[in-house]
Amino acid sequence: MDNKKTKEEIKKPVINKLREEIEILKKQLEETNNKYFRALADYQNLEKRINEEKFELMKMANKNLLIKILPFLDNLEKAEIFVKDPGLKISKDHFLQILKESGLKEMDLLNKDFDPNFAEAVDIVSGKEDNKVVEVLKKGYMFENKIIRIAQVKVSKKI
Repeated sequence: MDNKKTKEEIKKPVINKLREEIEILKKQLEETNNKYFRALADYQNLEKRINEEKFELMKMANKNLLIKILPFLDNLEKAEIFVKDPGLKISKDHFLQILKESGLKEMDLLNKDFDPNFAEAVDIVSGKEDNKVVEVLKKGYMFENKIIRIAQVKVSKKI
């Protein structure tokens, strides 16, 4: 019997030591898993932020290109007034459609109340109502709901 107790007594400390090691390994595994999931979340957030920044850079590049193209569009529209060529009209309309599909939006200001946030009044003319846009001299445009060029307009003043 003593022999049996001795074996059990010998086994207990070994078993207890193994249990302690298992607990230590479980904690290490949990810490490693937590670090892994934090690193994964950080990576996913970084990837999302980079994609958003790329998209913003692309929009900014489009905006800058559109600003440079607007004088060309103005010239096409002026030419269309003086040159009655169906090919010119088709080309201008197609070009304008491409710009609209890219996000360019013409501001509709004619016969609306004058708003200095959207237009610059370059002339005041007599009219039936005060503060109405009676003529658009240079069109204003928006891109991504932001003004990229304010319009130049004539505004009425009631006399």
